Amino acid sequence: MRTLVIGDIHGGLRALHQILERAKVSPHDKLIFLGDYVDGWSQSPEVIDLLISMKKSHNIICIRGNHDDLLLEWLKNGTDNPQWYQHGGEATVTAYQKRDGKTLEAHIAFIESLIDYHLDEHNRLFIHAGFTNMNGVDFEYFPNLFYWDRTLWETALALDKTMKITDVAYPKRFTLYNEIYIGHTPVSRIGKTIPVQMANVWNVDTGAAFKGPLTIMDVDSKTYWQSENLDNLYPNEKGRN
Repeated sequence: MRTLVIGDIHGGLRALHQILERAKVSPHDKLIFLGDYVDGWSQSPEVIDLLISMKKSHNIICIRGNHDDLLLEWLKNGTDNPQWYQHGGEATVTAYQKRDGKTLEAHIAFIESLIDYHLDEHNRLFIHAGFTNMNGVDFEYFPNLFYWDRTLWETALALDKTMKITDVAYPKRFTLYNEIYIGHTPVSRIGKTIPVQMANVWNVDTGAAFKGPLTIMDVDSKTYWQSENLDNLYPNEKGRN
């Protein structure tokens, strides 16, 4: 059985189909989705439809992303959020106007079922954004940071590469778990389009919300498969560009 981790999808159903096919995903694989299923490209409802279906046929774990939480707020309360609209929410709102009440109820239930993080038997942490408590996720004071934090990745990027883990100044957060898998902050911000490792943190968000590909990676072998760039798959859309 492979353990496969999937980066931020952002409504790119076509890309999701591509990586599942290219990685030859089967029901024997364990799939860990890092969140942000929505906002950007036009098929956010269809992405959630597929994940709901896959829960019945595959071994999948779905983690909560910040965009998923923003969608939940809108679905439940109709909250008008101009800032969200500018960051992909407008495409999602437009897509949901074509959906009936039964679908909305099912999607609300799906988003409410999302988990904040997954810690596996090999002490590998899977989380959308990060955490801030130096003692780990169980001690986090503000759980919404699990899907909003950027300090974990920023610290990993800024860390002196020559510093040893035994150094007293080495960030304790990086010593708690064997590996940490995140999305949230696209590696395109540092000019990359493939998964990037800094310290023991693997960032699998390869910029699918913008002009990058969607990525699925085998966490044991570190082999990865990618879709076409999303702006090629949706040539008449802007995504979050």
